[in-house]
Amino acid sequence: MKKYIIYIGILTTGLISGWLLFGNSSNVEENHNHETSQTENQQWTCSMHPQIMQPEPGDCPICGMDLIPAETSADGLTANEFKMSTNALALANIETTVIGFNTTPKEGLFLVGKIKENEKTNAIQTAHFGGRIEKLFVNSTGEMVTKGQPLALIYSPELVTAQKELLTASEIKNSDVSLYNAVKNKLKLWKLSENQIHKIEKSKTIITNFPVYANVTGVVSTKMVEEGTYIKEGQGLFTIANLTTVWANFDAYEKQLSSIQLGDEIRITTNANPNKEFKAKISFIDPILNTLTRTVTVRAELNNPKGTLKPGMFIKGFITPSNTKNNQQKTLIIPKSAVLWTGERSVVYVKKEGLEPVFEMREVTLGNEIGNSYEILDGLYEQEEIVTNGTFTIDAAAQLQGKKSMMNTKSGNVITGHENHIGMQETSNLEETTNSIEQINVPLKFQQQLHEVLLAYLQVKDALVNDNSNVAQKEASILLKNLQLVDMKLLTENKSHKLWMTLLNKLTTSAKEIETTNDIKAQRNSFISLSNNITKSVESFGANQKVYKQFCPMANSDKGAIWLSLNENIENPYYGEMMLKCGVVQATIE
Repeated sequence: MKKYIIYIGILTTGLISGWLLFGNSSNVEENHNHETSQTENQQWTCSMHPQIMQPEPGDCPICGMDLIPAETSADGLTANEFKMSTNALALANIETTVIGFNTTPKEGLFLVGKIKENEKTNAIQTAHFGGRIEKLFVNSTGEMVTKGQPLALIYSPELVTAQKELLTASEIKNSDVSLYNAVKNKLKLWKLSENQIHKIEKSKTIITNFPVYANVTGVVSTKMVEEGTYIKEGQGLFTIANLTTVWANFDAYEKQLSSIQLGDEIRITTNANPNKEFKAKISFIDPILNTLTRTVTVRAELNNPKGTLKPGMFIKGFITPSNTKNNQQKTLIIPKSAVLWTGERSVVYVKKEGLEPVFEMREVTLGNEIGNSYEILDGLYEQEEIVTNGTFTIDAAAQLQGKKSMMNTKSGNVITGHENHIGMQETSNLEETTNSIEQINVPLKFQQQLHEVLLAYLQVKDALVNDNSNVAQKEASILLKNLQLVDMKLLTENKSHKLWMTLLNKLTTSAKEIETTNDIKAQRNSFISLSNNITKSVESFGANQKVYKQFCPMANSDKGAIWLSLNENIENPYYGEMMLKCGVVQATIE
C-alpha cells in the first residue's frame, strides 16, 4: 500500500513540475507572439508631417525630426485612416484614379482678371485758374469728350482783374511794352490762347464767365465737381480716360509665377463675348505680392479702337509658357476634383492597397494650375490611387468616424469595433440622403417662372462677387418681384405645393434681408440661406438649364457654404476680390 502511495506522489510531483515548466512557456510564447505582431503592425509617423508613414523608427525625410509611433485603432488604422462599407461607397458614387507623371502637358495656364483703364493714357482735366463753377457742360461719367470741347464756365475774380490789367496795358503798350507783355504772358499761363487775348483787346469787354476746354479726347471716368463748387487753381475737374487701349489685369497666385514670363503670349476672352479671342503679350508682372490674396498682378495691353472692351469686365486668360524646358519636365498631375482646399492647406484622400476600402487623408502641396488639373509638389507619389469623385462624402465619413478630416486637423476619439460599424452606417445614411433628392415633375410654365427667379438670384450673386452691396440690394428687389410672379396654382399636387410654399417663405425672407441693408457682411450671411433654398428649389423642380453647385469650405465661419453658378469657373460671392477663387464645383444640376 505504501508503495502505491509513493508512486502516486511521484506522478503528481511530475505533473506539477511539467505544468510549471511548459504551461507558463506557452503563455509567454503567446504573449511574445502578440507583442511581435503588434510591433510588426506598428507604423511610425512625423508629428509635423503626418503624411509620412514608415514601418520602422527613424528620421522624417522632410524635416529630419525623430519619427513617433502612429496612433492606431483596434483595426490597426492610424488617425489619418478609416474604412467605409462597400454599400456606402456605392451610394456615394466614389471614383478613384491611379496618378502618374505627365511629361507633355497639353494645357497651359488659366488666369482670371478684369479689364482696367490704361493709366498711362488717363488725364486729369484741371482748372487753370481759381473761381466758382457757373455752368457744367459735362454732367455725368461715361460721356465722350473731344480735345478743345468746352467742359465748364468758371467765374474767376482773378481773371477779371487780369483782363482789366490787359486793357490798361494795351493802351500804353507803345510807351511800356514790357508791362504789356508781362500781363499778356500772365493770361497765357492761365491757358488763354492768343486769339482769346486778341478778342478781349479788340472788344474791350471783360469776360466774367470764362470757358475751360478739354485738353484730351476720351471718356469721362470721374467727375469731381458740381455747379456752384468753388475751386482752386490746379484743382481737378474730371478724369478723362482714353479707352483706345486698355489693360487686361490678371491675378496670378505665387505658385503660378514660375510659369509666367514677360513676353509670354496670352489669349484673352471676355464673359460678354466668350467666342471672340484677343491675343497680347505679358508686358508687366507686379514686383510686389498682395499678402492678403497671395496674388501678383500680371498685365497685358490690348488695343480697343471700337470700345468693345470696357473697364470692369471679367476676363479669362490662357498662357502657353515660353519656357519649354520647364514645361516639359516630369510633373505629377491630379484632377482638381480630388483636392479639398481650406484656404490654408490642401487635402486629398488616398485609397490604400488591399481588398478592404481603407482611405487615408493626405495633405499635399499644390503647384501650378494646369487646365482642370493641379501640379503636385509634395505629399503624393506615382501610382498611388486617389479619390477623384465624391471627395466631400469621403471627408464627411472621416468626420463621422472621429478621424482627421479637411477642417479637423486633430482626430477625435478613435471609433472601433461596434462604434465603427455605427459610424459607417451613419455615413451610409448620410450618403443615401444626399443622393436621393427626388426631382418632382412640375408644369413647364412653373419651371420657366422658377428660371426667372434663378436668373435674379445669379445677379445678386454676381453683385457680391464684385463686392458691390448697392447693386446686391437692387438685384434682391428684382428677385422678390420674380418670386411674387411665380404662380403656385400651377402646382396641383399637394407634395409639390407644400414644398414650394416652404421654400418660398425662406427665399423671400433671405431676399428681403439683402434688400434692406447695404452692409455686405450681413448680405453675405443672408446669401447662405438664400443659396441653400434656391438650390433645393432647382434640385426639386428642375433648373431648366445646366447649373453648377459650388462650395467654399471657409465660408460661414469655416462651416462651408454653397452657391449656384452658370459658369464652372469659381467666383466666390462670400469673399469677393479678397479670395475670388476659393471653392470647388461640388455638383452639376441638369
